[in-house]
Amino acid sequence: MTFALENLTVLDLTQVMAGPYCCQLLGDLGADVIKVEPVGGGDATRQATGHRLPRGTSAAFLAVNRNKRSIALDLKTDAGLDTFYRLVRDADVVVESFRPGVATRLGVDYPALRERNERIVHASLSGFGQTGPYAGRPGYDLIAQAMSGIMSVTGEPGGPPTKSGVPVADLSAGLFCAVGILSACLSRAATGRGQAVDTSLYDAALALSIWETSELWATGEAPGRLGSAHRVNAPYEALPTRDGHITVGANNERLWRRLCAVLDRPELPADERFATNTDRVRHRAELAAELATTLRTRDTEGWTELLLAAGVPAGPIRDYAQSCADPHTLAREMVVEVDHPGEGPVRALGVPVKLSGTPGRIRRPAPALGEHTDELLRATGRTDEEIRALRAEGAVA
Repeated sequence: MTFALENLTVLDLTQVMAGPYCCQLLGDLGADVIKVEPVGGGDATRQATGHRLPRGTSAAFLAVNRNKRSIALDLKTDAGLDTFYRLVRDADVVVESFRPGVATRLGVDYPALRERNERIVHASLSGFGQTGPYAGRPGYDLIAQAMSGIMSVTGEPGGPPTKSGVPVADLSAGLFCAVGILSACLSRAATGRGQAVDTSLYDAALALSIWETSELWATGEAPGRLGSAHRVNAPYEALPTRDGHITVGANNERLWRRLCAVLDRPELPADERFATNTDRVRHRAELAAELATTLRTRDTEGWTELLLAAGVPAGPIRDYAQSCADPHTLAREMVVEVDHPGEGPVRALGVPVKLSGTPGRIRRPAPALGEHTDELLRATGRTDEEIRALRAEGAVA
């Protein structure tokens, strides 16, 4: 095999971020991902306001739609839906991100597709899931972060609720959905039958709250905001230096004593406030103040070198321009160039999972709307005359 998932065909009915990111992950690992888009504008991200490349291409669309082919279908027409059903017959996976109930109205829900392909794995990715009192609500990353509790623990102590700078609900929902899809495919290999996969932004955001819920259930009190600090370890946070901030992870006794030795603060381990990790967590603010007194005497880079030499985990805080230019980022091939037919070479994030035998690869840029419509229709048995007729009635584009 050239790619781990090269025999997997995925029909991607999703839009914007969570679903497209899920399907892109599968495409990066070799799946044939067919993006099924509405006739007209296609995925809403194509038209969304936001950052554009020099020739007008949506940067957001490119970010989560590489390694896909595009077909434009009007699923509300009989001919468009029939064309989709033809694709389903030879597909392995269908992923949709409609609000619950919409897939059923369109005829692309799991029961409808299972009648045409009993091996199909049907994944639904929504704001709140297919069941429960909030199932019918619209869902976005911001709403999921707010209602799951993430925003209540993000930001500085005493500050306002803050959204994570990265859309963690969207992206983690995509990751969990991909895991669910691959799990269902493994099950199908044994049983011969597909199944429905149901996950949501809300579920994903809540599932990330491992430390926070453990604190809730251990203490009976809802956890609050800690800034960059850790819930169960100290020191484990960002601390000020002479020219910026440094992150330090001295989260066990051995590392704690090494940190104190590097800082030339031998009195700190003997201080009863900092005697154990439990004590240090309890007196986190006082500990940070003590460490900052010393750390402010030297630049971030100097402290980083000293701490790493002593085996203490440490690192500077960087912005994305610095991170994307870092030699380690480049060595890990996490920033790559992709040749786009309209924009020329464009930079993209690389494949984060490294497989030794069947490595993932960016084989194609995000497609133009309906770029592969004709080739995919021919693969379902449509003749050129039939394709022209479908296009004339607006069923495809």
